Amino acid sequence: MALFGLPPLGVNDSLVTFVIIALAMIAVTIFVLSQILPVAGRPPLVTQALIGLLVIFSGSILLLSLLFVFLNPDGTSAWTLVLLAFNFMMMGPVGVWFIGLVLYRDRRIDARSWIWPAAIALVTTGSEAIMGVLFVVGSGAGSTWAAAFALGLNSVWYFWSMGAIMVALVVWAPLARLERGALFALTASSVLAPWVTAYPTAGGLAMGLLMTVVFLGLVHRLGQPRAGLVGELGLLFGLAGAFLATAVAGFYVAAASGSIAADLTFGGVMAAVMTVEVAYLFRRFYRGIPGVPWVARAVNDVEPADLVASRTSGPLGPSAPTGPAAPLPPPAANR
Repeated sequence: MALFGLPPLGVNDSLVTFVIIALAMIAVTIFVLSQILPVAGRPPLVTQALIGLLVIFSGSILLLSLLFVFLNPDGTSAWTLVLLAFNFMMMGPVGVWFIGLVLYRDRRIDARSWIWPAAIALVTTGSEAIMGVLFVVGSGAGSTWAAAFALGLNSVWYFWSMGAIMVALVVWAPLARLERGALFALTASSVLAPWVTAYPTAGGLAMGLLMTVVFLGLVHRLGQPRAGLVGELGLLFGLAGAFLATAVAGFYVAAASGSIAADLTFGGVMAAVMTVEVAYLFRRFYRGIPGVPWVARAVNDVEPADLVASRTSGPLGPSAPTGPAAPLPPPAANR
């Protein structure tokens, strides 16, 4: 393969069915997130977050059952588990959602808590990581479990599927300019990441240099005294840490010339960065609206007045009220 060609996809004729399922799973994940993420700057219902979490988690079970097809020589029993996973994916989340309606009614998740964003992000990242390992094992590329896991964490199917999900979140989220630019740069790194381990020397050096440039730019921004910087400090420090870790991991891949340890390190760093980004974006949807999204979605319901009063402001500024204006008092009677 040419130096700057596409990184290996690990797909052969026997994996066509798996490709269709994998692409469908990516589309399902993006669709589910589009349905549960609020567009008016308020937290979603607990039941909405619950069904979204369970749909993505059941997708992980489906991908694990497909992985079992390659590990079990008894094809009949293996495909039976796949059918059971399909059945659970269709019925399980709906059943738990119905129970959640009884238990939680219309309660919304706590806008200050990281529990739901972290849970959704971990399940999403884990599901796509399983997809990457699935195609590595299916193509026979990994000679050992450590090699298969390392290749799976650096697979096109992992990085690009996560990239598609993060692109959707970045263009939908009502972010400020600094947030959107930095998070889009992190998302772009997931698109470029498969070249790092496919071509260790050139790819690792290129990723390390690019991430170093962005890191230095953020450090320069931190050194600029200006009004409003206090609200951005946490975001800037977090982004600087993410870019620095990615740069170091890229240089490590180049120095180690594609060893399993280097691949595991780079894949693990990228997985952590992408998980934190998804969690941040999920929570950012209901922590205030500092900017206009690139792609706006329609609001399908109206925010109650009590939620307007109780919603906290975002890290980059106060949230904008999105509920309906209070009704005007009735006119005084003519005297």
